[in-house]
Formats: sequence, C-alpha cells, structure tokens
Amino acid sequence: MLGMDKSTTQRFTYTLERLGYLSKDPETRRLSLTVKALNFSYGYLRTHELLTRAMPYLIHLSRETEETINITVRDDIEIVFVSRFMSRHLFNTDVMVGTRMPVYCTAPGIAMLAHMPRPEALDILRRCDRRPITPHTTWRLEDLEKKLDETRARGYATAFEEYYHDDLSISAPLFDARLNPRAALTLSVSRSRYAPHEARERFAPQVIAAARAISQSGHGVPGNGARRR
Repeated sequence: MLGMDKSTTQRFTYTLERLGYLSKDPETRRLSLTVKALNFSYGYLRTHELLTRAMPYLIHLSRETEETINITVRDDIEIVFVSRFMSRHLFNTDVMVGTRMPVYCTAPGIAMLAHMPRPEALDILRRCDRRPITPHTTWRLEDLEKKLDETRARGYATAFEEYYHDDLSISAPLFDARLNPRAALTLSVSRSRYAPHEARERFAPQVIAAARAISQSGHGVPGNGARRR
C-alpha cells in the first residue's frame, strides 16, 4: 500500500523503534506505537492558533449549554476532531480528538463546504465514498448541493442521525482573515433528549454566535453569503 519493499519497511521500523516511537512485544514480536508518538499531536494542539483563540469561547459554550462541543478541521474528504468538550449526557464515547469522519454526512463537513467556492466543494463531494450510512444520511450529490445552499443561507449546518443514530449535530464554520472556512464549531445532543426542531431552535443561535465570536477574534467576520461561490 505504501510502495515500500520489505527491506525498506524494516529499516523504517528499526529507526522508529530506536527513536522510541515504536515498541516491540518480546513474545509476539508485534510493533505498537509508544506514548512518545503523542508528542506530534501535542505540538499540533499547543501551537494551533485557532484552537488557542477559540478555547475561552468553547469553555463558555460548554458551561452554558452543558452539551458536547467540538472543533473539527477538514483533511481533504474527511473531518478530524481537534478539540472536544464532553457533556455529562455523552452518548458517542468512541469519538475523541483525532477521530476522522466523512465530510459529506457530518454537520461540520457541510458547514465548511457550504462556504467554499462551489466547484471546489463539489469536487470534494464527488471524491467521497458517498453512501447511506444510516436511513437519514444525505448522500446523493444533488441533495447535498441543496444542503449546501440551505446551510449557506442560514449560517449553520445540521446532521441529524446521518452518521450516528441518536445524534443531532449543529455546526457553524470558523473563518480566517480571508473568509476561508478553516474549521467548524459543532454542538451535539442526543435525539432521545431533543426533537430535531427543538435542538435547532435552542442551540443554533448559540453555535452561530460562538463561531462568529471566534472568527471575529481572528479578524475574519463574514455575514451570510459573504464569501464568493
């Protein structure tokens, strides 16, 4: 898969083992990452300017709503969780910092794509492995394009049980100084506690306000439709 032969692979793993990033089980001879590998993610999180700027707003929103708050960034056709404040009502325990999900069926993915130039957004969607993960997943290209229009017009995206059952997620983009959607702020609640319209009415204004405040703190405050398509 990586295009390396056995000899090259052995040299790489030997080097990583000597540097302390891999360890070998003396009985099974299986290799695994060591805790030292966390240095890479720690450095990313500590030096990420947007995360540093957003932290006070995330803490405030988490305390105010008592719901799960996330920041995600896009890595091509996936989103990656880079910050997560968990609620006492937590239901998705397998999601953590570093978790990846498809961009097309997640609220933060749609929130970011909606404010990108449309040809670029459609190219990303076409390259996704689009399929109905749940009965509620929006996955057909024509339906996704409509969702991008709706998201752009109202300033936030939703994904209601599109990837996880019982999950209602509301997301708004975080913009840089050039009005590029650099990340997304998401609030997630349980379907067993809120109906979709209740979650939308109660939390969408707070998510939008927090996302705008974070963007504004970085000198990038767009109104709806401010970025060209």
